[in-house]
Amino acid sequence: MSAVPTTPESRRAVNSEAPAAAPGSRRARSDLADASLYVNRELSSLSFNRRVLEQARDPQTPLLERLRFLCISSSNLDELFEVRVAGLIQQQTFGVAQMGPDGLSVAEVLKRISQNAHELVDSQYRMLNDELLPALEHEGIRFLRRDEWNRSQAKWIRDYFDNEIVPIISPLRLDPVHPFPRVLNKALHFIVTLSGKDAFGLADGMAVIQAPRPLPRLIKLPAQLSVAANDFVFLSSVLHSHMHELFPGMQVTG
Repeated sequence: MSAVPTTPESRRAVNSEAPAAAPGSRRARSDLADASLYVNRELSSLSFNRRVLEQARDPQTPLLERLRFLCISSSNLDELFEVRVAGLIQQQTFGVAQMGPDGLSVAEVLKRISQNAHELVDSQYRMLNDELLPALEHEGIRFLRRDEWNRSQAKWIRDYFDNEIVPIISPLRLDPVHPFPRVLNKALHFIVTLSGKDAFGLADGMAVIQAPRPLPRLIKLPAQLSVAANDFVFLSSVLHSHMHELFPGMQVTG
């Protein structure tokens, strides 16, 4: 919404430029009810996140700062869905039909949020994969995918999985007998489908694997195993590569 003048001089200046309206007239009473004067706060937040993302696009910004702006736009989007979108969904669930000052219904706001958020996330991934990661690699900072690990790197990662991850990870089977486990906020989770029988004789099914929070999401490879100045692997890649070992006697099918 446009800023409202607060000083007597500024109010007189604005009033002198606006067409006069008779005191008590319908127009004078309804101006502030005009929905075109207002911007929806959730859509405004998405527009702000897009401007933050544009800071990451600017080649004049230092490279790591560009990556930081990308991360900020992503965390802001998390907060938007955790708080504001969650509130809108709750209103929709309880059948709240009241429109906001912008004249938009809850259903219309959610529809526009979905469209804008999908476009924003697509832009984030294009920027990360097509611009920032190649630029980082040019500066000697690489994030290795599973199909890029050489034999020595794969062995070190396997040892890291056995020694650092397995002792503190607890996969949870999903079945009709037990309630769905609590999924912690802002934590990395995998939901996997399984075939075969586990140690208790249970066949097939699904499981949830939560990445332990004490572990770093980025794991730096030792210098003697790195090709570039700084080689990293994602914790998610390590888990994905060795996930089948968490379910003896079963196969991870998806």
